[in-house]
Amino acid sequence: MKILFIIPIVLLVLFCLYFYCIMPRLTRKKEAQAFLHHLFAHRGLFTKDQSIPENSMAAFANAVEHGYGIELDIQLTKDKQLVVFHDHTLTRMCGIDLPVCEMTYEELQKCTLGDTEEKIPLFKDVLKLVDGKVPLLIEIKLPTLNTYTCQAADALLQDYPGKYCIESFNPLALRWYKKHRKDVVRGQLSANLTKPVTEAGFLLSFLVKYLLLNFIGRPDFIAYCYTDTQNVSFILNKCLLHTPTFAWTVRSQAVLEKYRSKFDSIIFDGFIPAHKHSL
Repeated sequence: MKILFIIPIVLLVLFCLYFYCIMPRLTRKKEAQAFLHHLFAHRGLFTKDQSIPENSMAAFANAVEHGYGIELDIQLTKDKQLVVFHDHTLTRMCGIDLPVCEMTYEELQKCTLGDTEEKIPLFKDVLKLVDGKVPLLIEIKLPTLNTYTCQAADALLQDYPGKYCIESFNPLALRWYKKHRKDVVRGQLSANLTKPVTEAGFLLSFLVKYLLLNFIGRPDFIAYCYTDTQNVSFILNKCLLHTPTFAWTVRSQAVLEKYRSKFDSIIFDGFIPAHKHSL
């Protein structure tokens, strides 16, 4: 009889602990509203054939010209410069099998993006180009425990005149903003990271997939791969806690039409949406 009494208590405690882990920040919903119902051009408004390459000055200028919000990726070079580039290595975009973090900015300037003359841009130059004309969704690449990237980004954004928010797969980036810049809207990136398991390993991939590390950074929104949302933690955040949700990455008008009512904002690439600027 004692066991029958204990089991429900244990289950209740475990559920409360689980719920505590997945909860978002609940006090900045008004501020997060500024980034809802937007269409964000993924890595800028690049072309499918990469004649305007992703994360290039040309792609960002194109997004501004069309009035779309911009999603971009930032990471540090060897000499602590913040550049806008997605991949860990230069292989796919530049044909050089070296990590970005092991090259100086000067060395990176010898590379071109694809078959174009476009170079890997500095984050500060992109900020000057955009200049608050459209909202920015900034993904912070944080492959280690070192959060200096957050500090460097914040230094450049202190006097930025436009709207921006940050996101990351690494909850430590969100934790940095939680501790040092509570006013900045922050989002947790996630997906089905265990099929296949990411380079972070199974345990960390599992925890991020199920949003079990939300307690570390307390995100204001969840940016989730739109094909992977049959996930109890995502559903509870969206339906019960009313956490804003961003879909990534939508690559056709048909998919946009299917999911536009299911997410608060959409990150897209590979086409020009029929809906101009916002959902």
